[in-house]
Amino acid sequence: MARFIFITGGVVSSLGKGLMAASLGALLQARGYRVRIRKFDPYLNVDPGTMSPYQHGEVYVTDDGAETDLDLGHYERFTGVSARQSDNVTSGRIYQTIIQRERRGDYLGATVQVIPHVTDAIKEFAQAETEDLDFVLCEIGGTVGDIESLPFIEAIRQLRNDIGRENTVFVHVTLVPYIAAAGELKTKPTQHSVRELTSLGIQPDILLCRCEKPLPDSDRAKIALFCNVRKEAVIPALDAKSIYAVPTQYHAEGLDNEVLRAFGIHDSPEPDLSRWTDIMERHEHPEGEVTIGVVGKYVGLQDAYKSLHEALVHGGLANRVKVHVKWLDAELFEKLPDDELAALLEPMHGILVPGGFGERGSEGKISSVRFARERDVPFFGICLGMQMACIEAARNTSGIMSASTTEFGATNEPIVGLITEWMGETGLQKRSAEGDLGGTMRLGAFPAKLSGNSRVRGIYGSDTISERHRHRYEVNTAYHDRLEQGGLVFSGMSPDGVLPEIVERPDHSWFVGVQYHPELKSKPFDPHPLFASFIEAAVAQSRLV
Repeated sequence: MARFIFITGGVVSSLGKGLMAASLGALLQARGYRVRIRKFDPYLNVDPGTMSPYQHGEVYVTDDGAETDLDLGHYERFTGVSARQSDNVTSGRIYQTIIQRERRGDYLGATVQVIPHVTDAIKEFAQAETEDLDFVLCEIGGTVGDIESLPFIEAIRQLRNDIGRENTVFVHVTLVPYIAAAGELKTKPTQHSVRELTSLGIQPDILLCRCEKPLPDSDRAKIALFCNVRKEAVIPALDAKSIYAVPTQYHAEGLDNEVLRAFGIHDSPEPDLSRWTDIMERHEHPEGEVTIGVVGKYVGLQDAYKSLHEALVHGGLANRVKVHVKWLDAELFEKLPDDELAALLEPMHGILVPGGFGERGSEGKISSVRFARERDVPFFGICLGMQMACIEAARNTSGIMSASTTEFGATNEPIVGLITEWMGETGLQKRSAEGDLGGTMRLGAFPAKLSGNSRVRGIYGSDTISERHRHRYEVNTAYHDRLEQGGLVFSGMSPDGVLPEIVERPDHSWFVGVQYHPELKSKPFDPHPLFASFIEAAVAQSRLV
């Protein structure tokens, strides 16, 4: 039977519960345990798929096509365990499931209530597909005291009684703020947060205290006394030099030892942390540096491109270089003359145009593609970035001056169009242009076949690949021949030859566009080959500048 670790947060949001869960999962995994990490999100959206990146950050897509919270990206990057639909649930999905059951008559005339029906559904989710696991880590989104999270708090309180106290541990992540004027760390917010949690029926076993200054033993003892935990269970969590230093830092502070002790496990092997020490050695001792310009739409919030940023870092680790990411607002590019745009892009050793939705900033992205093509700067286009590369090629190398995409409105030259049918694992999938936006895209892992003599075939080292998608529009294969005549080669296609997956320019130092999101599968200990190759090309470019 799997043991459960429930992670809550208090005082303020954005304390790093997701990174804490990912790091603890990595530490338990390093001891040989089988782990899986889950996220409970209290908001009423069914999933984050229709939410603005400025509201919620990126949408992380799993192999099985779920649109999930970005914390699942942390979980997967730190543990290497592929996330799936059952690892993320929202209040919206819980209530949707309950209402559907009620409409079918599943409750046999009973009055449907938060307790027991909502809490039972949450517990059912938490315990689903946990066979063959040693530990299930469940992060509760939001902050203790929020009205939205109360059903989840109540559900995990009940779950401890259902499966036994010996099979559950509660970890509370809290803040110990430093008051500069007084020169002191203050423990009172943590005391109040724990009091709020205990009033809801949960006594935390371990407190992870986020602080910007070292936590003195006297303060640890004070927190332990007032919060009813052992002093050793008050774990200081200072800011780390890198998120990839967090597992070793938390181990040094005794987090994983204290968790195992709370479970009564005293014979666990010591963790093998060589993977993490190697990552940090590469991170702290780079042999060079490169600058990558990311020309995007949501650059005002870096969490909108969280997996992308981390994949670039991973590419740097693979090449032992430090990657500086320069976030460039594509919309501003539309207002610049060519000489000013060139002045902004010339210092870049590589240009990346990421995914996105909508017309805003599209001409700026196309201009950056043209700059990279004409100046022979390494270029990487992802999802919409690949589509912009195809439109740029159509206009400037294939003579189709009015080339555009139907995503931005009616056009006589639809280089990119709405995808309404495609073959999935379950057969033919169909979508309507007038249908719901949520959950209706081409989502999840799909295979592709690579051309034998292409650059990407050499990068992957394989003829077939599987990558994760999240898009509603596709490059129109009716323009295949005209684009290839202009030098843009279709080097990866869906197995049925209908959907373009990859384009590249053989006459360019490094020019690749992909319809999928390779950043979602990159890990610090296993960098995605496309990002490793892109950064390698950027290193070569840096020596030419």
